[in-house]
Formats: sequence, structure tokens, C-alpha cells
Amino acid sequence: MRFKLDENLGRRGAERLRADGHDVATVFDQGLTAASDVTIANVCRIESRCLVTLDLDFANPIRFPPQGLPGIAVLRPSGSATTSAIETLVEALSFALVGREISGKLWIVEHGRIREHAPEGLGEG
Repeated sequence: MRFKLDENLGRRGAERLRADGHDVATVFDQGLTAASDVTIANVCRIESRCLVTLDLDFANPIRFPPQGLPGIAVLRPSGSATTSAIETLVEALSFALVGREISGKLWIVEHGRIREHAPEGLGEG
């Protein structure tokens, strides 16, 4: 799977996904740290990359319809967004991708569960 990690995620998240065999690019490495959310979404669409972020703006399916993207995964740590908490959520995301498809969907990844928003006709909702 191809991922784009937003600027609010550390390198360890990218390392974890790469270790699991995924193709990962980061907003930081591509010099997009000052880019708007709309620009980030458009780059993900053009590059066919699922966005992984802590930014709750991307959890709004009206503003960022998931069916127009290769997927959006919003990580929601319980409490502080510590490095350890983020790594745990990235690990949960990677594990959940085994046997499940995120393309065209919005996943809210929380401790112990993943909430999925999929437009009608694309799967579970």
C-alpha cells in the first residue's frame, strides 16, 4: 500500500509502515509542511497515496470525501499524542490492513478499535 504521512507524525511511523512492506512518503520529506490541507489531499490523490494524519480536519467526510482519495486514516490517541501512542496506532493501522481495504474510506484509528466511514456501496460503514 502507498501512504503519505502528514507532518504531525514522526519518522518512526514511516519506519514502521516501511518495515511492514508499504511504500511511504512524508509531507516533511517532500517539502509540503506549509501546504494547506486541500493541497495535501490533492497530492495524495495525484500520487495515489492513503493519507495518515493526526489532523482532525481530515475526519470530516463532507470537507474531504474519502471516495475521492486512496483512503484517509486519522489517528486518535487517547490522551497525549506521545511518540509511543502514535506508534501504537500506526501499528494498529498496519495490522488492520491485512484483509481489509481502506481505499475510498475514512478510518478513525483509536486505541482498541477502528471506526470506518465508507460512502454507500463501498463496504462497511
